[in-house]
Amino acid sequence: MHTGHSARPQGAKPARTGGRSFGSSPVSRSGSGFRYTGPSHSAPRPASSGSSAKPAFKSGGFRGPAPVGGSRFGGAKKGSGFGGGRRSTSFARNRSGGGGGGNRFAQRIDFAKFVKKAEKVEEKKYIPKHAFADFPFGEQLQKNIAKKGFIYPTPIQDQSIMTVLEGRDFFGLANTGTGKTGAFILPLIDRVSRDKTQKVLILAPTRELAQQIQEEFRTLSGWLQIFSASVVGGMPVHRQISEIKRGVHFVIGTPGRVTDLIKQKVLDLSTYSTVVLDEADRMLDMGFRDDMTFILGKCSAKRQTLFFSATLSPEIKKMTEMYLKNPLFVSVVTGNTSKNVDQDVIRANKDDKLDKLHDVLIKEGSNKVLIFRETKRSVDQLETELKTRGFKVGAIHGDKRNRERMRTLDAFKMNQISILIATDVAARGLDIPNVTHVINYDIPNDYDTYVHRIGRTGRADKKGIALTFIPA
Repeated sequence: MHTGHSARPQGAKPARTGGRSFGSSPVSRSGSGFRYTGPSHSAPRPASSGSSAKPAFKSGGFRGPAPVGGSRFGGAKKGSGFGGGRRSTSFARNRSGGGGGGNRFAQRIDFAKFVKKAEKVEEKKYIPKHAFADFPFGEQLQKNIAKKGFIYPTPIQDQSIMTVLEGRDFFGLANTGTGKTGAFILPLIDRVSRDKTQKVLILAPTRELAQQIQEEFRTLSGWLQIFSASVVGGMPVHRQISEIKRGVHFVIGTPGRVTDLIKQKVLDLSTYSTVVLDEADRMLDMGFRDDMTFILGKCSAKRQTLFFSATLSPEIKKMTEMYLKNPLFVSVVTGNTSKNVDQDVIRANKDDKLDKLHDVLIKEGSNKVLIFRETKRSVDQLETELKTRGFKVGAIHGDKRNRERMRTLDAFKMNQISILIATDVAARGLDIPNVTHVINYDIPNDYDTYVHRIGRTGRADKKGIALTFIPA
């Protein structure tokens, strides 16, 4: 369910270094700290981010359980998590805006956690117990699966599909990007196609992930005469209400919009036989705890409940105890961070931070770069600065309209732009292939956030690079 090179700025030639490739670390170790030495190239830069001079260069174009500190991101609702939203004592947000200096929590951050070479480890290959053809799916669904080119399930799919088909509650602990969507969407499509009186609710933390699930549903449910509605914020609510009233078998949405439709008496969950919470830990992190408990409280007591999560925090564990009945627990997590990702830091101060980012972006091999910032305003600011320097760049955050966000994501996936700047709305669940670099331009709020950010690269056995800017 889960190429080519990204386009470079027009009318310019790529900067050639004649020295190390980007695989050589641009960070020199001196004493107990790290010092950025810079790549060996001579690409000119504008005198300032506001310069109108034409650039004389070209641009190069989520793992495992981790501690959860109840962090929240910009725009999240208050009261996230069962234990509240305590700030991590080890990590803290970089509130310096552009410079990387001035972070009053910097002394408490263990920067060594951001430095790790990709491991060349021969992992034992998972041997699935089933092929997709072995599952008792209907003939048309099997055709749809074959058309997608799927032959063998991923580990989480292999160990969950039969349990979901049997109607048993299930908790799946798996890294992001391991095929969790297929683990629940395939057996639920099969069940509903056989009994169209059944209804399914699927909750996801972000509209992007909800719409990604919707797309998977559409391709896998072809010719089965079952229908779905995507109910997410940022899209016309009247159209969503109309779709639900016409009759759908699947409702796929975000907690906030689903809660609104329940309160408007548009959505009656007492008739829904199955509820899925995908990326349940992320929903708690984003402050959706009250919505989640409200929604589950409106569902039938006889429902089947499926939880999928990348981490097992105390809050998630408490929810499973409250809402799952005799569930099967399956864990297929591997390590805290991807073994395929080279992780390093770049020291920078306010005055040279943008220039050092520029140096990374023009380095050969920086073909598809995902940059994380903390606030919506800082995302827009960096997008403008990089466009001024000639890069093909887009940005997504919660204030952008849904169509604009999806259009930008599609452009990044199809290599029409080579750089995507985002808040943590993009840190989980999105399947963006072939990301070469993840750059934490702002220090992540906690290690859990860091893990899921860098999980956007080094996927599908490909090598990735993760760089984090820290105060000089």
